[in-house]
Amino acid sequence: MQRPSMDALIHAAEAAADVAGAVIRPLFRTGLLADLKGDQSPVTLADRTAEQAMRAVLGLRFPDHGILGEEFGLDNPKSPLRWVLDPIDGTRAFITGRPVFGTLIGLLDGDTPILGLIDQPVTGERWLGVAGRRTIFRGPFGGRIGTRACPALDRAELSCTSPEMFGADLPRWARLSAAARRTSFGGDCYAYGLLALGQIDVIAEADLKVWDWVALAPVIEGAGGRITDWSGGKLSAHGDGRVLAVGDPALLEQAIALLAV
Repeated sequence: MQRPSMDALIHAAEAAADVAGAVIRPLFRTGLLADLKGDQSPVTLADRTAEQAMRAVLGLRFPDHGILGEEFGLDNPKSPLRWVLDPIDGTRAFITGRPVFGTLIGLLDGDTPILGLIDQPVTGERWLGVAGRRTIFRGPFGGRIGTRACPALDRAELSCTSPEMFGADLPRWARLSAAARRTSFGGDCYAYGLLALGQIDVIAEADLKVWDWVALAPVIEGAGGRITDWSGGKLSAHGDGRVLAVGDPALLEQAIALLAV
């Protein structure tokens, strides 16, 4: 398989985000009914149609690449290059009319995320991360790429989507929350975009699937932050779903110590 240039991969990711947005925007705040999947998470027509649109764009450009999506599984499993798609990360936010969801498009080279895109199709904000490069942010509002200096947890803004995700890990996360300056909930992938803009300092979550984090890793790291599992290890598709992201790398060991068993 001939490897495409990084520019070609970036253009494909942006084209896929564009078609997903074209599907999602007209359906936002239209009262779409949500079905429940086997894991009791909601899914809508917007999720399914947006993923199909992205698959069509990527499959046409790179027919030999793997594509793994939350809604329709894995194609070309033997390919070393695998696109990882979450058409609407934050379906609960989408179906309740809150513009803090996002479309996630990641690319794995083996087990390593080499490209990640977070797109908020309603607000028009987009984060693009490429391994070894500075993250790019485009949007109509204020915001500049770069995590902020925050070397102490008692000055840190902590975020997670919902405390319901922690289960038996809730006491571990509560220790981290108690040490932080403030804790906020909600945001899904949008919160990671805000961390890359220096608005949030720490995010600790559990039960994330591979399509929830692959796109986030290049964005966070390209903005100056770190993203690991709760023990500081490299995230893996075969991991336990616990994800820790920090803006200031000085916070990483402090957070890990509090999240330890």
